[in-house]
Amino acid sequence: MEKLTNVKAIFFDLYNTLARFSPSREDIQTEACAAFGYTVTPEGIGRGYLKADAFMAAENARSQVQTRTGTAQLTFFAKYQRLVLEGAGVEVPPSTASQIWQRVREIPYDMALFADVAEVLPRLRSAGYTLGIISNMNKSGRQLAQEMNLDLYADFVVTSGDVGQGKPHSPIYLAALAHASAEPGQSIHVGDSISADVEGALAAGIRPVYMNRYPDVPQEEIVPQGVPIVHTLADVEVLLGL
Repeated sequence: MEKLTNVKAIFFDLYNTLARFSPSREDIQTEACAAFGYTVTPEGIGRGYLKADAFMAAENARSQVQTRTGTAQLTFFAKYQRLVLEGAGVEVPPSTASQIWQRVREIPYDMALFADVAEVLPRLRSAGYTLGIISNMNKSGRQLAQEMNLDLYADFVVTSGDVGQGKPHSPIYLAALAHASAEPGQSIHVGDSISADVEGALAAGIRPVYMNRYPDVPQEEIVPQGVPIVHTLADVEVLLGL
């Protein structure tokens, strides 16, 4: 793995890079599907989320899903849920997909940081890197930082709620660069979405690093040539030669 040099700032996506659902998205989907008589596997749900999250990234690039009308959001998430199920080998009509999605929404969950966040991010800060989090969540970075105690690990959080546009559009990346007082060529961005994180970073002149937290679902074939692939934050340290 070729080392990354001349790095001043490191930006991270939040969901599926630094944080995950608790209980896991696989457990939530398994419970919701069982309520309708469908049996799914964690591997199948993982494959489905890969397709569904790519769909979400493409739609967010067109217009932020979180700011759409209620009816438009229901239509989107019915399609999103169908893609999740297709990965698990389950075909359902849009009406059933919408019902299953509503059940998914009813299951209590929280966002929890991956265990390696508390281990690795303090080491990166101690090594002198400026750390930022870039998220497409429709709330302020300050609110998100307070809710998840992100100030313990990052120097700033910037969101689509702050900027008015999310990834892959450049303004949110330019805002992160301004917060970090860094040039694009001095920065890397770590994230799990090809459209939002890899292509978005490249468009802003920032070097991308692709995060695959689910190695049981191989994704190498979708990653552009030359973009490093990591599975943990410790892999990011290796990339930086630490």
